[in-house]
Amino acid sequence: MEPNTHQARITFTDVELSRQLFGEHNSHLQRIARSLDVQVQARGNTVHLSGDEITVQLAQNLLTQLYGLIKERYPVYDNDIDYAIRLLSADDRTLLKEIFLDTVYITAKKMAITPKSRAQKEYIDAIRQHDIVFGIGPAGTGKTYLAMAMAISALTKGTVNRIVLTRPAVEAGEALGFLPGDLAEKVNPYLRPLYDALHDMMRFEKVAALMQQGVIEVAPIAFMRGRTLNDSFIILDEAQNTTSEQMKMFLTRIGFSSKAVITGDITQIDLPPQKTSGLIEAKQILAHIEAIKMVFFTQRDVVRHRLVQDIILAYEAAARKKADTNGQSQHVMPSNLA
Repeated sequence: MEPNTHQARITFTDVELSRQLFGEHNSHLQRIARSLDVQVQARGNTVHLSGDEITVQLAQNLLTQLYGLIKERYPVYDNDIDYAIRLLSADDRTLLKEIFLDTVYITAKKMAITPKSRAQKEYIDAIRQHDIVFGIGPAGTGKTYLAMAMAISALTKGTVNRIVLTRPAVEAGEALGFLPGDLAEKVNPYLRPLYDALHDMMRFEKVAALMQQGVIEVAPIAFMRGRTLNDSFIILDEAQNTTSEQMKMFLTRIGFSSKAVITGDITQIDLPPQKTSGLIEAKQILAHIEAIKMVFFTQRDVVRHRLVQDIILAYEAAARKKADTNGQSQHVMPSNLA
């Protein structure tokens, strides 16, 4: 044994629950070992850990808290282990129960939708406590998905009478009249991500019935003009592609007993260069209003396939490198011209 190697042992009281914790053929333990670079061995319902003292302590904390989740009948999957490691690595005082057991909605497939990061937890709490919430950050952080789950939950509980989902059809320049087909055929390609999230949470027939009744409405933001939306849960997706005028128009549509969630990624703006992003402007203008909450996500909050986080980081690194190169070029150019 190396001189700096630290060892620890944890024994779990319930054999069946410990099997769930360890995973099939100890797959969960192997995942933890790879992620933390720590040796993990299971004998019966006891786990032996060895490695660097800090990582062994982290592994102990992780296993103990995951076992606590399983005792609460929370099904631990591979991705949950990754999220838990990320949370505890950032702050070992994090209580996983406070995050993972905050069930937002149970889908038609009996899957529980819960937050997977501190920012997601903050986001959900903000939506519960505020009438207008902005969720700003990169793709894959659950901004729209969690907002949709909160909307369906509110509709199911009867706290709102309808759900309105909207996003800018910026690729068409909002000039929908020039596109082929009827209205549904014109706007569907731009609203497809919202439909996908809906169908992930509710049965297709249920969604179709609610849309036919007007209880769920999906429309481009241009169709919000002149309306007042009472008793509604309204989600504006891809808000970085709204113009200043569209954002102001949208925010002033909100009526009594309504909630609005605005989501977007200010690094992915598709507007023409001369147009100001309504999301960036709103972030600056409305920051001082206490009743409006702004929640910011980073690549650490990505909850899609683990490769998505790596891809985002790679693109960010490339952007920084390009910016540095351009900066150096601009700095050198005057002396060359001289």
